[in-house]
Amino acid sequence: MTADAFEAKTFDAPDDRMAFPKGHAEVVNTGGRRLLRVTFEPGFHWSDDMAPAAKTERCQLRHVFWVMSGRLGLGLADGTEVEVGPGDLVSLAPDHDSWTVGEESVVFLDMDPKPPGS
Repeated sequence: MTADAFEAKTFDAPDDRMAFPKGHAEVVNTGGRRLLRVTFEPGFHWSDDMAPAAKTERCQLRHVFWVMSGRLGLGLADGTEVEVGPGDLVSLAPDHDSWTVGEESVVFLDMDPKPPGS
C-alpha cells in the first residue's frame, strides 16, 4: 500500500476548529478535501450570527451536507423556506439563510463548502 492510499482521521482530533456565535465547526482535511462537523446551537440564525462577520446578507457558499441531529430551517434565494432534519442529505445553492428549529442543537457533516463558481 502506498502512503497516499489510506488515511484515517477523527473529529476527536480535528485539523482546525472554528468558533462562531451560537456554534462551532470541527474541520478534518483528507484526500485533498475538507469535511466539517458543524454544530448550530438553539437560537442560531445565520443572518444574525454570521452575516456581520461575512459582510453579506445571506450565506454565499454552496453546501452539500448530511444532517445528523436537530432540525434546520433554510431560507432560499427565491423566498422559499424549507426544513431538514436527521438523515436528510442536502445540496444548497449560495444565497441562503439558515436557523435552528426548536430547542435541540443541529449537527451536520458539511462536505467541502465552496464559494460560487468553484
